[in-house]
Amino acid sequence: MSITAEAVKQLRERTGAGMMECKKALVETNGDLDAAAELMRKQGLAKADKKAARVAAEGVIALEKAADGHSAAIVEINCETDFVAREADFQAFSADVAKLVLASQPANLEALAAAKLASGETVDERRRALVAKIGENISVRRHAVMSSTGQLGAYRHGTRIAALVSIEGGDAALAHDLAMHVAASAPLYLSVADVPADVLAKEREIETEKALGEGKPADIVAKMVEGRIRKTFNEKSLLGQAFVKDPDQTIEKLLKTHNATVKAYDRFEVGAGIEKKQDDFVGEVMAQVKASSGK
Repeated sequence: MSITAEAVKQLRERTGAGMMECKKALVETNGDLDAAAELMRKQGLAKADKKAARVAAEGVIALEKAADGHSAAIVEINCETDFVAREADFQAFSADVAKLVLASQPANLEALAAAKLASGETVDERRRALVAKIGENISVRRHAVMSSTGQLGAYRHGTRIAALVSIEGGDAALAHDLAMHVAASAPLYLSVADVPADVLAKEREIETEKALGEGKPADIVAKMVEGRIRKTFNEKSLLGQAFVKDPDQTIEKLLKTHNATVKAYDRFEVGAGIEKKQDDFVGEVMAQVKASSGK
């Protein structure tokens, strides 16, 4: 049957898919718009499932702060390429998910996937539709919500890093500066006291072997080791780090100056901990050449 340009246009507006895909779906459903839209949805879900195994290590960190300033949410949404991470629909989806996380505070990723966006779709339905439209694997990797009875600092650097810091005492400017510092310096612990015992023991073992290997007298090895450990973990703990805006003072001294304490902090960075696939372009070309030559 003949498919009109108007029918294709209407289906494109409903699905966001390409013109040829819309026309093909209309042909298969004899011009029935509703049936064509449902067919495309099913095909899109199938495509999304097929792409689910592909590594998605790019993406954005979306941040949403409550109007009262006492709570905020951060969400990591991943895709396969930085090109898609800059795409308008992908960024809009990420922003919508962050708003939903702040409003509903889902207990886990399963609850978030099933939660409904303002459009009436669930997060997972919108995600799958986006996979079908864009053609890349997209995943909602993690989310966090932080609330504070005191000041809450929220800072996002570009679209790839965001941090939240809850403090008691101080003011909004201090909270913001601390969130910015956490984003920049990526502390692993709040203080040296929070370093796990097994991590300390392993570091002590390594530093002891190094000191003995340097031929240091046994009676000063212990002091050297403790000094090195203290330096290492001060650099990795928030309170021991030098403040990024004033390296002459530590975060601990900065807090004392403002009579403030850090209650909690969190930091998200796109792709942190994801093992990225290293593309072998030469290998791919050679494989294609062999395949085409039948060798």
